[in-house]
Amino acid sequence: MPLPDILQGRLQLPVVAAPMFLASGLDLVLACCRAGIVGTFPALNQRTTEGFASWLETLKSSLGAAEAPFGVNLIVHRTNPRLQADLEMVIRHRVPVVITSLGAVRDVVDKVHDYGGVVFHDVTTVRHARKAAEAGVDGLILVAAGAGGHAGTINPFALLWEVRQFFTGTLLLAGALSTGEQIAAARLLGADLAYMGTRFIATRECAVEPAYKDMVVASAAEDIVYTPAISGIPANFMRPSLVAAGLDPDHLPADHGAGLKDIGSEAKAWKTVWSAGQGVSCIQDIPTVSELVTRLSREYEQALGQAGDLCMKACCLPNS
Repeated sequence: MPLPDILQGRLQLPVVAAPMFLASGLDLVLACCRAGIVGTFPALNQRTTEGFASWLETLKSSLGAAEAPFGVNLIVHRTNPRLQADLEMVIRHRVPVVITSLGAVRDVVDKVHDYGGVVFHDVTTVRHARKAAEAGVDGLILVAAGAGGHAGTINPFALLWEVRQFFTGTLLLAGALSTGEQIAAARLLGADLAYMGTRFIATRECAVEPAYKDMVVASAAEDIVYTPAISGIPANFMRPSLVAAGLDPDHLPADHGAGLKDIGSEAKAWKTVWSAGQGVSCIQDIPTVSELVTRLSREYEQALGQAGDLCMKACCLPNS
């Protein structure tokens, strides 16, 4: 599937750096766009709509047409009291890429389309993918098993294939993607873009504290705990951070969000209990974004070359 016009010819690598609560700040977004991938951030990473607008103004004035576009994540659920005010800022500043979460709303999609922007919506199930497709989104972000944050449980092979049967728009795949080889694998599966969050936590420009980055580097897939106890929605968190918050990872409360009473508010919970995906297994350093994208690009090209060699060998087999 071709990319939306707004992304054509502007990407060094087919990657969107996912918008991460508290982690995706201006420095990270700017570094991603300058390196040739889509940098994004949640609108709620700024505590007010005025602060959000200030970030948009900075991004618009700092990035040129030759650099990759940026994107903003909007929580479109009715419980977000800032949705309408933040959406007005998105429209005023003509944000190129809008990522919607917790509900696909036709009115939001139409307003972004009116000024020429594109809307990608994140989903964890086929049912939600169908609903988002009906709302007219340009792309679906398939948050498969192993992703950081609010992740799904479906294997990416199954989720991607099922959604492609009815959706002809852009597909983005998320879930344990940390290397250029894995980006290539996502493309070979049929994804148009890789959606990577955890790998960009362990970069110098990421806004989280150094101990968080160090924990990402030190962790393995078995250190990731999938639970609804922290935020009320099933999400992946690093075991050592659960322990540090005074929680027992092996005996977390079964009720959704029950762990909050031991931590405080949900915002404090995300600040105290650190999220990451199973892709931590492949993360061994904390480079700059520029260094990381250069490495990922090299790995990606090498992987595609190897895939081409395998295809050539297959074509030369008897009866092929």
